[in-house]
Amino acid sequence: MGQPRIALDVKLFAAVTFNDEGIFDVTKTALIEKFGAIQIISKIFDFNFTEYYADEMGLNLKKQFLGFEKLIRPEALPDMKLLTNEIEAAFLSNGRRQVNIDPGYLTGANVVLATTKNFDHRMYLGKGIYGDVHLRYRREKFHFNEWTYPDYKDMMAIDFFARLRKVYMKEFRKLLKKSKKENVIEQKHDL
Repeated sequence: MGQPRIALDVKLFAAVTFNDEGIFDVTKTALIEKFGAIQIISKIFDFNFTEYYADEMGLNLKKQFLGFEKLIRPEALPDMKLLTNEIEAAFLSNGRRQVNIDPGYLTGANVVLATTKNFDHRMYLGKGIYGDVHLRYRREKFHFNEWTYPDYKDMMAIDFFARLRKVYMKEFRKLLKKSKKENVIEQKHDL
């Protein structure tokens, strides 16, 4: 019989898509107020992988990944998504979003996104929020799923998550040491 294992804290990140740099700057400030200091960022890049947001947000969108310093409990992801939805709502213009914020977390083994949309590969996390394992880490590299969004397959995104994982794994090892001292069974990761 398997024994329950207490998950250790995970690394929070947000992917922010926007059409106005001024709104993005204010959004970033709001995210810092809610989630704390930003530790790792990607370059701002053109979000030209899909036209999914075009009707609502227009064309010529930009995107940036933000990795936060603070670790969170994995079960807090639904709350993070609800908070980012509130930030998005603050910037509505004529009922349309000016910014899209996709929060998620990184572990040593995967990258999980929060979403309000159910699908066959998503798990219900509570509070109307689903989790989507978007990237898996095995044999020292990230692997895609058939549903992985195109921008998460881009080398710029992979570089961001590799840098974030490197920072997280240092923190993870400290958490692991502490959890062993506190007699908590650790989760398995590709260390």
